[in-house]
Amino acid sequence: MRASLLGAEELAERLSSVRERPADRATRQLLELRGQAPGLLGEIGLGALQAWQRLSERQGRGRGEVDIAILFTDLAGFSSWALLAGDEQALELLSELSEVIEPPMLERGGEIVKRLGDGLMTVFCDAESAVAAALAAHARAGAIERAGYRAVLRTGVHLGRPRRIGGDYLGVDVNIAARISERAAGEVLVSESVWRELPDRDAFEDAPRTLTAKGVPAGLRVYAAPRREARPG
Repeated sequence: MRASLLGAEELAERLSSVRERPADRATRQLLELRGQAPGLLGEIGLGALQAWQRLSERQGRGRGEVDIAILFTDLAGFSSWALLAGDEQALELLSELSEVIEPPMLERGGEIVKRLGDGLMTVFCDAESAVAAALAAHARAGAIERAGYRAVLRTGVHLGRPRRIGGDYLGVDVNIAARISERAAGEVLVSESVWRELPDRDAFEDAPRTLTAKGVPAGLRVYAAPRREARPG
């Protein structure tokens, strides 16, 4: 019954137990107690918790209620280079990149949502921290060079109210941040909602660009962050 209501068991358990709400902690405890041999009472209790969580999510509780800065970043020209350089070189570069760009994200309060091949999706509680992390990551990544390829990040940051489901974020605001990142040319591009929240707006491009892309509101304006060296860290 639980599987028919909530879908695949592995997905249902993962989505309903990774956060830190009281029900999530209770779910994890039930999963630990249940072990590999689930009993009737355990299944009933787990099913009730997951069904309650699903109903709460459908009603919008705890989701999409606060502003979140969404950051996407990846490497410009990486795929073409990796085809020529081979898997070993590509994996070594990605490992080095992760060690370099993740610390400034975490140090500024970022939560790494997922790793996307040669990129990251990270969320922050405020726009200023997201932009500072992006600039620091760009400065650090610029020192990475392997087999004729120098790491050049392209980053998009957007401030919105995505919906969180389990450990992931969904919604149009996530799509906007991803599209902004795709249009960045080895730079940090931010949406107008981010730009408005920054104390040093004068340091950005004088004239905003208009971003046209599928799934992005018409007339979306983006600004390029200052091209300056950020202190590593």
